[in-house]
Amino acid sequence: MQVETLGIFGIIFGVLARFWPVWIALAIILFFSLRFRERLGLYGQLFETGVGVAGVMICFFWLFTAIFAGTVAPFDPLAQFPIMKNVLPGGIEPESGQAFLFGGDRLARDVFSRMVYGSQIVLIIAPAATLFALMVGTTLGLPAGYYGGRIDSFLSFLANLVLAFPVILLFYLLVTPGIRETPIPQWMAGVFFIFPIVFFVTLFWTRYRSRPQLLAIQLALTLLIGGWAYLGLVFDADPLGIISISSNQLNIFVAVVFASAPGVFRIVRGLVMDIKTRDYVAAAQTRGETPWYIMLWEVLPNARGPLIVDVCLRIGYTTILLGTLGYFGLGLAPESPDWGTGIKESSRLLRAYVHPALPPVFALMSFVLGLNLLADALREQSLKD
Repeated sequence: MQVETLGIFGIIFGVLARFWPVWIALAIILFFSLRFRERLGLYGQLFETGVGVAGVMICFFWLFTAIFAGTVAPFDPLAQFPIMKNVLPGGIEPESGQAFLFGGDRLARDVFSRMVYGSQIVLIIAPAATLFALMVGTTLGLPAGYYGGRIDSFLSFLANLVLAFPVILLFYLLVTPGIRETPIPQWMAGVFFIFPIVFFVTLFWTRYRSRPQLLAIQLALTLLIGGWAYLGLVFDADPLGIISISSNQLNIFVAVVFASAPGVFRIVRGLVMDIKTRDYVAAAQTRGETPWYIMLWEVLPNARGPLIVDVCLRIGYTTILLGTLGYFGLGLAPESPDWGTGIKESSRLLRAYVHPALPPVFALMSFVLGLNLLADALREQSLKD
């Protein structure tokens, strides 16, 4: 049975039409961002340059694609249609009448739908793991840079020990099936995931200890939400069944945090060593503020510019690493629609069929480009500040 196909203009119009909720969301974001730009602080300043607008819009495009994936994608990313195996872009599936806009892969799955659903995986794992690495690196980098001495020497030694390993090799060791079958990833997750709870408890304690009622509410919410997330992420034991993570995802999560936290630590440590010599830090010391208050409420806010830029760049690096792991079969499950796995699957028949490889490659490239543009715009604003 021969499959009917759309023309080039039909494919282009079909792709644009499938993204209709994304275009609406982008238009709303752009309108309100420009309308209230002066009131939005650093975010509003990004819209002063073309680079900033481009970076924000590209990142928001993939964010909204992940949110509306169920509406944008015409097919289930795992569904197989034997007649559509390796079909060229624009092929129409006879039963549903929907087109395989980017063609079919070697397992007769819709390449367009897999690209769309792959954004969910990337936009969950890469930013979340990077933020956890930020929490770990910041919590350890603040006392290392502020106190110096033996604390700095010990923590710097541990960070340099991890940084001595090549990143790809470190990831390879942490995500192999042999490690996955041991309790090592869960132990590491139990250690890493406690850092955000410790960070926010210390943050609220140093700020509101003179206001016990407000402090009690904030600590209770922190421990409740943090404990709930901790149970779901580390032990997969969320009583509500909302927060859950597979063993593959936990391995990748732990690997990203373990490999990225030392780099964040060194950046925070260097910033603290510079900022702690400023006059406003000396004024806080004269007022009798505690060291942790000074670190969290005087030093850290003034280090936000470089840290925000580093987070954007680090999410991009993590996205590339996830794609690399997926390409080598060390990422998520083989049937996963993540972009790295999609590139790997399509590369096996690359000489005969090029179309399955292009969408995940373009998606990965464009998302990382958006993050780099966003980081460049943030760097310019931080230099102005």
